[in-house]
Amino acid sequence: MKEMLVLEDGKVFTGESIGVPGERIGEVILNTAVVGYQEMMTDPANAGKILVLTYPLIGNYGIAPKFNESGKIWLAGLVIKERSKMYSNWQAKESLDDFIIREKLTALAEVDTRTLAVHLRNKGSMLGIISAKDSDVKTLLSKISAFRKEKKETLLPEISVKKPRQIGAKAGKYRIALLDLGVTNSVIRQLEALDLAVTLLPYNTPVQEILRLKPRGLIISGGPEADAGLKEVAENLKCIVGKIPIMGIATGHQVLALALGAKINKMKIGHRGVNYPVQSPKSFKGEITAQNHGLVVDADSLRKIKEVKITGFNLNDRSVEEMESKKLKLIGVQYIPASPGFSEVNPLFKRFIKMSGGR
Repeated sequence: MKEMLVLEDGKVFTGESIGVPGERIGEVILNTAVVGYQEMMTDPANAGKILVLTYPLIGNYGIAPKFNESGKIWLAGLVIKERSKMYSNWQAKESLDDFIIREKLTALAEVDTRTLAVHLRNKGSMLGIISAKDSDVKTLLSKISAFRKEKKETLLPEISVKKPRQIGAKAGKYRIALLDLGVTNSVIRQLEALDLAVTLLPYNTPVQEILRLKPRGLIISGGPEADAGLKEVAENLKCIVGKIPIMGIATGHQVLALALGAKINKMKIGHRGVNYPVQSPKSFKGEITAQNHGLVVDADSLRKIKEVKITGFNLNDRSVEEMESKKLKLIGVQYIPASPGFSEVNPLFKRFIKMSGGR
């Protein structure tokens, strides 16, 4: 079945429906990673997005449940160039096609993703609509316009845990709290590898309840950017800053910056991939990071906050990738603290545990 993607500037891309034919609207984002399509599809940070994968062949290693970042696909839609007609991976349990259909995802293949990527790079991120129901471009553009004007509801109640949940080591071990804005399974696995006792908390947990748990530190997870509920989360956390050590990851980093009084800016195209270089101003050493964000903390507003320093820049555009305050005992990172591999833990988590008085 033929299906089309229409961008809000009127640009049209046609292709073949490989999922559940339908009509979905969302921000169209690019990801340049060669692998990781399953992780991207199930990452809550991509909720409501139309994801375009720039690598031309998708699905060649199938789907293995152990690599899901959450319990479902959160995307509004998926756009790819070519899907593999076969897969080869000893861990795989099903094909990409079967996974997409089972999850009822609207997906589009046989699209010229190279031209689409160049167009978005030049014009900037924008809304789009995937449709197999309607081929009239004017009608589809009017639907995008109406969608933009709608009051957006927060996705956090659906994404976050509904009540506190214990994970990791048994009680009595080093305990931290984790505010769930859309935490990924890969982050949880790293915390478990550190033998931590983790209390996973709903996104709207009052500060008083967090402090009542007497955690050694608080981690604010990643999640969907620009969500309507994030300002409420930041406002709630204002009075906890300085009382216990805090680490913000990705969207959690932005929420922490808002709680401190910094501003958030929208990027033209964003950083979405696995090869973004980050450098500390104190050294000439760099680190290659995985990133997935279209918003960034405003550097000028952050510099005005006493006791907080910018400790990491993106080498490509000098955007803020990391902040720290030794006095307030907080760390915020815009990049994804991915595991180096083989069940290893990203040094960032060890650094935070050390900051909060742990081993």
